[in-house]
Parts: sequence; C-alpha cells; structure tokens
Amino acid sequence: MLDKTKDKPVAKLKLSAKDIEKKVKIAKKYKLSNDDLKSLLRNVFVSRKLDDAEISMKKQSKAFFQISGAGHEGVLSAAAKVLKPKHDWFIPYYRDRALCTGLGVTPYEMLCQANGNTGDTASHGRQMPAHWGNVKLNIITKSSCTGTQFLQACGVAEAGLFLKKLEKEHGTDISNFLVNDQEIVYTSCGDGTTSQGEFWEAMTTACVNKFPVLFHVEDNGYAISTPTYVQTPGGSISKAMDEFPGLKIFECDGNCPIESYEAFFEAAKYIRAGKGPALVHSHVTRPYSHSLSDDQGMYRTLEDLAEEKEIDVFNSYPKTLIAMKVMKEAEVKALLDEVSAEVREAMNKAIETPWPKPESAMDHLYSEDVDITSSQFDVPGTFEGKDDVPMASTINGVLRSEFAKNPFLMMFGEDVADFTELHKLNDPNLKGKGGVFKVSSGVQRASKEGQVFNSPLAEANIIGRAIGMSIRGLKPVVEIQFFDYIWTAYMQLKNEMATTRYRSGGDFKCPMVVRVPIGGYLRGGAMYHSQCGESLFTHIPGIRVAYPSNAADAAGLLRTAINADDPVMFLEHKHLYYQGYNRTADPGEEYMIPFGKARIARAGADVTVVAWGALVQKSIDAAKKIEEETGKTIEVIDLRTLAPFDMNAIKDSLAKTNRLLICHEETKTSGFAGEIAARVNEECFEDLDAPILRVAAKDCHVAYCPTSEDYLLPQVSDVYEALQKLINY
Repeated sequence: MLDKTKDKPVAKLKLSAKDIEKKVKIAKKYKLSNDDLKSLLRNVFVSRKLDDAEISMKKQSKAFFQISGAGHEGVLSAAAKVLKPKHDWFIPYYRDRALCTGLGVTPYEMLCQANGNTGDTASHGRQMPAHWGNVKLNIITKSSCTGTQFLQACGVAEAGLFLKKLEKEHGTDISNFLVNDQEIVYTSCGDGTTSQGEFWEAMTTACVNKFPVLFHVEDNGYAISTPTYVQTPGGSISKAMDEFPGLKIFECDGNCPIESYEAFFEAAKYIRAGKGPALVHSHVTRPYSHSLSDDQGMYRTLEDLAEEKEIDVFNSYPKTLIAMKVMKEAEVKALLDEVSAEVREAMNKAIETPWPKPESAMDHLYSEDVDITSSQFDVPGTFEGKDDVPMASTINGVLRSEFAKNPFLMMFGEDVADFTELHKLNDPNLKGKGGVFKVSSGVQRASKEGQVFNSPLAEANIIGRAIGMSIRGLKPVVEIQFFDYIWTAYMQLKNEMATTRYRSGGDFKCPMVVRVPIGGYLRGGAMYHSQCGESLFTHIPGIRVAYPSNAADAAGLLRTAINADDPVMFLEHKHLYYQGYNRTADPGEEYMIPFGKARIARAGADVTVVAWGALVQKSIDAAKKIEEETGKTIEVIDLRTLAPFDMNAIKDSLAKTNRLLICHEETKTSGFAGEIAARVNEECFEDLDAPILRVAAKDCHVAYCPTSEDYLLPQVSDVYEALQKLINY
C-alpha cells in the first residue's frame, strides 16, 4: 500500500484480509500459478543464501569483496520471470543477483566469481563479485562505474532496431546477429545513480527515439549513507519524472514479488508494443549494509532497521504465501533448507575450483582473432593522379567507400551528418553540413538510411551508445568534434570501451573507431580548441592509438582501424587537414597500413628524430636546415601509431645514428616522449652517444594571442636547436 507520509509503498507489518485479497486478484489476473508463486520464493531464497555464502567466504578469505542484493530479491525475481533470457538483453547493476539467478546463472557460477576462479562465467576472474555477465543469457558485462550502463543500453537497443530495419527495408542478411522481435533491453540502478548525468542523457535519448529500454530504479532509500530525498527532487525519481515526455512510469512495492510482477508485466507489454521506454521504480529494503566495507548501524536507527526487517521480502513474502494458502509454514522451511543445502554445496565446489594461471591475466586485452599489426593490413594503394589530395579528403574518401560497402558501419557525432532532416538530402540547393571540417561530407548520402546521423551535444552519449552498438556487433565510427571536449566521455572510453573485452574474458568485445580532431597551430584556437593529450590514451591498456601526419597515412590507417577488431582512438590533427605539404595522390579504395609500423619520412645517418602529427613536418624542415649548414643527415621517423609504436624502427635507426631526439606537440611533462625515452634507455643504452633530448610544448595551456601560441607550441626553430645540441655533444 502507499504510505502518504513517506510517499513510498511499504508493506504492512501485519497483512490484512484486504491485502491478501489484492495479491490473490493480481495472481489470478496474470495467471500466476501456485508453482509460479513458489518459484519466486525459491529464487528469493537462492539469492539471499548466496549473499550469506559470499559473506562466509569473505570471512574465510575465500572471497575478497562482497556487496549484497539483500532486500532487492522480490522485484528482481519478478523481473526475471517476465523477461526472457537469450531473447532480451540485460545490463544489470550490482544488486541484481536475484535477476541473474532467475535468468539462469547458477549459484556455483556466482560463487566462483566471488573466489575469482575458472568457474566464473561473468568475468573469468577479472572482476569483483556482483559484476554480472553471461554471454549465453545476453547479460552484458557490467563494470563498477555507476551510470555508464544507461547509454550503453540505448546503444544495444538502437542496434537491434537498426538491424531489423536493414533486413526489412533493404533485405540485408542479419543472420550473423542475435536479433529478436519485440526484444527489450533491461538496465538498472539504485536510487543514488539517478543523480548521474548519464542517467538523464540516456532517458532523453531513449524517449526521443522510442528505444525499447526498460529502466529499473531500485530505491532502497540510501546511496551508501545518503538518503534518497537529499539528492532526488521530491524524494522520488518517479515523481521527478512524472511528466517526462515519452516515458511510461510504473511504481511498485518491490518487497512484494506479486505486485512487482504486475508492474514488470505491464512495463514489458508497453515496450514490446513499440511504444518506447518505460521506467519501473521499485521500493525495496536494504537489510544488509551497502557492502562489507560499510556499517549502516552508524547512520540508521534501530527502529528503522527493525521496520525494514519486517517488510524485507525474505521475511514478508513467505508470510504472504502462507496467508494466501499457497504454502504451509513447514513447506517454507523445507524449501529454505533445500536451497541452503544447494548453495552450501555450490560454495564448497567453488572453493575447490582452481584459479586461472597467473599469466592468463594478460589475455583478451586486444583481439585474438584479428591482429591489427599483421601483414593482413599491409595492402598497397593505387595512388593515381597528382599529389593534390589533402588529408581531410582522404579521410572523407575512406569513410565514403567503407560506408558504401558495409551496411553495418555506424557514424554519428555532433554535426557529422549532412542533414538531420532526411528530406533535405534531395535538395540540390543545399550542400549539407558534413562535419565542422567537412571531413564527413557526403558520407550520409553514400550509406543506407540510418547509418549516419547527428547525435546530441553530449560526448558521453556518443561513446556510450557506440559501445552498446559495438557489443551487438555493429562497427561504430564516431566523431568527437574537438579533442578539447572529449573529457565528459573519458569514463566511457577508459573504463568501458577499453575494458569490455578484458573484463568479460573475451565473451564480449567493443571494436569501434573514435575519430577526434586534435592539436593547435590554428591562430586563435586558444586553450579550448588546441589541446593535445594523446598520452592519456596511450596509457590505457586495450586501446589502439593512431596519429597520422599526412594524407596517405590517414587513409591507410583509418581503413585498417575500420576493418580491425579493436577499439581505436584515431587522432586527426586539425592543422594538417588542408596543408599543401602532406597531400597525396588518390590512394584508392583498398589501401591499408598495419598499426605499429613506422614510416621513414627522411633518411639520415647522424641523428634520429622520432615524431608524429604536426611535428613530423617541422622535424623535416629542421633536418633540411641542419643538412644545408653542416652536411649532417637527420633520419626522421614518423611513428604514425602510438599504441602500438614501432620500437624496432627506432632501434634500427639508433644503431646507425647513436643520437635521439623525440618531438611532439603535447606538453613535455609526462608526454609520450618520456615513454619512448624510457624504452630506449632500457633496450638501447649501448647505442647512445648522447643524452636523449625532447622537443615539446611548454607545460602551459595554449593562449589565444598568436605570438603567445607560437612561444608555447614547439616550432621548427626548437627542433633545429635541439638537433644542434645533439650534433655538437
């Protein structure tokens, strides 16, 4: 019933005849048999006893973390009975143990995750307990991050709709994809996570596009120790979103599996009818502390905890079934004893299961099916015509040709499409936008409807949705309009995109390309349109990083990135888009370059310069001046990719020159030059006849004034002076 003083549904401490009558009516209406009602209780017991088993394992040092789903089991058992494993998709949060057991995850599998051993089907020993995942049941691997799952759920749903549209409207064969009619994407959180911005971004996106996403907010009243009313307008997420356009809301007493079943049945019915997303707001209890690292007795009263114990589903639902004459007290006890024995047996078996070999901890960082560094991607181009195609145009050419060939590529970002209003595509008087630098111009026309579109002005939205699409098997090639604004997406890039394959033990993967205009030398770009920060991505295991300096390399590397199987940060220097010195002849539609293979931009014998991006040409110009003045020759190596980078090319060059200068546009402190210098020190020290020198931007933000910008960013003169020092050392 509804307690108006607290504005949340709570169970009475003593069930009245009216309460029982209501539950009986619901059970009859939704054809819940006595066996169904008993199975709900069984799942509640299984989930609770698994929590207790993990706590016991933690005390024995057989588990190393524990966070429970206690109090949430009623609504989650109902959700599992309504939704369909292997048909629907799930990105649950850490309290959703009962959902996962209801869908088919076994007690043994869960307790193996608690132990971190080879029986863990969620993460294969890579993640904490309660980080659910099961590739066979469509339970997508979940990280520890709160709120990132919502945008990914939108991407998962969006991919399903797009694939069905391809099949229906174009006859495209989608048999290699797992797509079902009327599928739902379930995603969940606690009340605290509704404060995350990505929750609201996802709600907006799902509602605008009518995505079949079922959002479940499990409101146990506290985000660790912070009460719901402190962070949610009106103290209720359903009240706060009551008139949110395009969203259907269902609120229920999550302590009662029967009433919860009604809410989930109606929500699923609404979504499967194609009406758009729904929110189920369930009110549950938290009889155990937030985690074993927390003691809620420090901030909750004894009276509060006593009341919660009474309405806790573990205690209240058996009483309900007894009052409904579905079970007798002895039957409830027998069921609990049976479940307890089953979980105890699973725990003993899990403890005996071996841990994976320590060296296997390095597996699944990158694709083990497609090697982005292999000769498979060493495909020559045709290079027809004059050397007059700028870098922006070669990138555009790759995008057009690849999207025309592959209906499963997706491109979106801010302003990347020619038109949002599709009827304008046929207007001869309108050229269309096609990106702020015109790099994606015409790609929308070259592809099928829906492959290219404009995103909201929200970087996390772009990356989160792309991750969801990628997990479903599509290949997103998305754009962040300026590197300077990538930081709201950094959580999705670092903790989600980079880790999906690893944290699932290879069960899920996230191959996608993130194109990002980067760098300065713009005259007026200032600190928010001139940033470099490639080392913040080379530092992340699981991500490939490309940083081409010229038109040909941009084409070859981008086509490789699109056809490979890893997540790639593809950094495109804005200043180099339309320069004259880095143009090429048309490389053709097959040209590819393996990652990790440097280019000798200028051969030499006296000093090695390693550079990338805008510093390649500046290094060449400085090398020419040195050669004219001294006769010394400088070898300039364009790394082209930074993760991985071509250490062998550096070694081979150093064996000739014995002197090394590393040049990049990023600030010097903690820049990627330091990593290269460290590797050279470790592996090539005997080849060095002089200290390793670096040329980089000063440790400062880029100023707007042109002369200040010139002073702060590395120039040809800086490279020239460093080369002189090395030659004269």
